[in-house]
Amino acid sequence: MLQEADVRTIIGKLKDPFLHKTLAELEAIEEIKINPEKGHVSVKVGIAKTGTGEQLNLQQQIVSLLKEAGAASVGLRFTDLPKEKAVSFTEETNESILSGQNKTTFIAIASGKGGVGKSTVSVNLSIALARLGKKVGLIDADIYGFSVPDMMGITKRPEVYGEKVIPVERFGVKVISMGFFVEDNSPVIWRGPMLGKMLNNFFHDVEWGELDYLLLDLPPGTGDIALDVHSALPACKEIIVSTPHPTAAFVAARAGAMALKTDHEIIGVIENMAYFESKITGEKEYVFGKGGGEKLAEELKVPILGKIPLQQPDWNENDFAPSVYNADHPIGQIYSEIAMKVADLI
Repeated sequence: MLQEADVRTIIGKLKDPFLHKTLAELEAIEEIKINPEKGHVSVKVGIAKTGTGEQLNLQQQIVSLLKEAGAASVGLRFTDLPKEKAVSFTEETNESILSGQNKTTFIAIASGKGGVGKSTVSVNLSIALARLGKKVGLIDADIYGFSVPDMMGITKRPEVYGEKVIPVERFGVKVISMGFFVEDNSPVIWRGPMLGKMLNNFFHDVEWGELDYLLLDLPPGTGDIALDVHSALPACKEIIVSTPHPTAAFVAARAGAMALKTDHEIIGVIENMAYFESKITGEKEYVFGKGGGEKLAEELKVPILGKIPLQQPDWNENDFAPSVYNADHPIGQIYSEIAMKVADLI
């Protein structure tokens, strides 16, 4: 039967998902109880942030390792590490997500103009990638027109440990937005340099942890903030969002040209609001015309990743997220297909 020292050795090598230090280094294994007759092992573990998807992943790892070592059953309790301890280790792990050691793939979601549903695409593509088992972050870089927290139904704000901000997690996606730092939906009246500094903070002062993808919901057009993002991320993939309307596609081509001039790789076009399909007759109506997505993709020499129709998500009053499509919703399934294409391309 496992002994307490065995349990400490086995799980002590696992890392806290936020502080990236082993449980042994953090002295996070607070209690171990073993019932030799039943083969039951009970463990109490402290981590930097409880109630997250990362906690669930760590839980699965602990249970799996202990059962492989001979435990018949495993009981787990997670508690928050003392804030002083979390702060001290956060200060030690002050590495920016832009550091050369980071393996995160950056994906900017851009559009030539507002009103084409770029933020909706950013939110649902992020969630679709997370549903594929990817570790995903989302920066709401549309600092004047931030909308991601509201779209995802996020009501709490980030916590701060030492010098690092811990992003809010929702639907398996870590989110940071200007919307978390203003009161009562106030307008942002800062000038360009101040906004650029705020965006820089999103990269350097947020504890993102290990991510497969970090998506950026860019402001529409080719203004200062979009240019700051292009300058800060020399190795970045980009997806251009447009409607089928010829003018929207024409303007979106400018965003594509900007990406190419800053050496960003455009991986595809998403045509949003492609058509409206009647639930009664099944007939498709092309409200904004046809052909804009194809024209834009041809001009940029990239594929169309998907065409998303006009349709409202299914709203759940108990867990309200007004712009999020469920995985089994027809549009949610389209986003899943797009996410798989994106993962394959990258």
